[in-house]
Amino acid sequence: MARILIVDDDRSIRRTLEKFLGAEGYSVTTAQDAPGAIAAADGIDLMLLDLGLPGGSGFDVLAALADKPRAPSIVVVTARDDMQSTVKAIQLGAYEYLVKPVDIDRLRDVVRGALASRASRDQLSEFVTDAPHQVGDILGKSAVIRDVWKQIGAVSTTRAPVLIAGESGTGKELVARAIHAASPGGNVRELPFVAVHCQALATGVLESELFGHVKGAFTGAVADRPGRLELAGKGTLFLDEIGEIPLELQAKLLRVLQEKTFERVGDAKTMHLEARVIAATHRDLAQMVSQGTFREDLYYRLRVVEITLPPLRERSTDIPILVDGLLSKINRDLDKDVRYVTPGALARLTAYTWPGNVRELENMLTRAVVLAKADVLDETVLPLIPATQKDAIVVGFEADAAGSLPTLREIERSHITRVLAHTEWNKRRACAILDISRPTLDRKIEEYGLRREEPS
Repeated sequence: MARILIVDDDRSIRRTLEKFLGAEGYSVTTAQDAPGAIAAADGIDLMLLDLGLPGGSGFDVLAALADKPRAPSIVVVTARDDMQSTVKAIQLGAYEYLVKPVDIDRLRDVVRGALASRASRDQLSEFVTDAPHQVGDILGKSAVIRDVWKQIGAVSTTRAPVLIAGESGTGKELVARAIHAASPGGNVRELPFVAVHCQALATGVLESELFGHVKGAFTGAVADRPGRLELAGKGTLFLDEIGEIPLELQAKLLRVLQEKTFERVGDAKTMHLEARVIAATHRDLAQMVSQGTFREDLYYRLRVVEITLPPLRERSTDIPILVDGLLSKINRDLDKDVRYVTPGALARLTAYTWPGNVRELENMLTRAVVLAKADVLDETVLPLIPATQKDAIVVGFEADAAGSLPTLREIERSHITRVLAHTEWNKRRACAILDISRPTLDRKIEEYGLRREEPS
């Protein structure tokens, strides 16, 4: 019988979880503060841990148990829904990070997975607890973005190569910088992050940029010049759009990754690669391998760990959060003070499918801020292309004859109704599509007076 410890300062939550897990066949004990959690951890298989505790935080508990050989697997269950907390918890060894209120079916699956994967948990338990630099924000609250946060926390503790895949504009370089910032091994503020945009450079120029050259190596080489492999030092080398590297240069890069050595162009002196390599692409590298335009051995060498970023159209619930965060950045950059977005404008932003992803959203908001005459963005300053019929079908709304748009409440009600119909009122599937918990869905159904239509 697996032994589970519930750590939460809320008595009602402890009792609810204790009753549920006891009914699932587990042996359950509880603690209400950080010292009690640490003291009771011996002999426990799994701990459900809140972060806000008396006598210390949940992070203190994670740090205290990180080096113990028989420490329990730890699932964080907290109301904190932000990137820094998620990344830090995973870095400190948490198996999973769940945000309250927790869907009970999801909790059941996570508990089973955690108990069945202690070996995997042990691999994630050797974490540095005093990362010197906080990870920049990758904005959002959707499940797919939370998964990205967790992957950043896990891969940042190793020096393994990482391949970041995703459409243009999804934030691949931002993820690479977040991995670099969260990595252990010295003060990352002093370690270089060196980016090479492979698509923008011709083959000969790209080779010189990567490897460097010595004086006289080719026409125009009037002095020795270090390459990006060398300049990256013990930091991070980011190869953006790796799929654009020609085949002859792919072979040289493969050798660097395999042997951790390289030479400047025109030089016989061997140098050592010390940097972590992170690559990114919007191309389907597996398809390129099958077509013979990308080396299979290089592909597998690069994708030791792969992080796939979702397009913005698949996480439209994040758009209000992105708008808020991007507006703050744009205001700083342009020395403006645009604080508000009208409901109609936000509805249009949420309805649009954003083929250029977050980059397109930022560019559009920048233009809107420049055009704004006051501190409010409305539809008159949003240079949006009118929604196509395809967009209207996807989103479910068009402007009426007068040009007005529905409120966010109307959009939410209609979307929940449509998802419930699509899933034939399977609430578990509906929650997964809507990215909300079961209690939240039940509350929305009651709030909007939704009823299942029985077939006649």
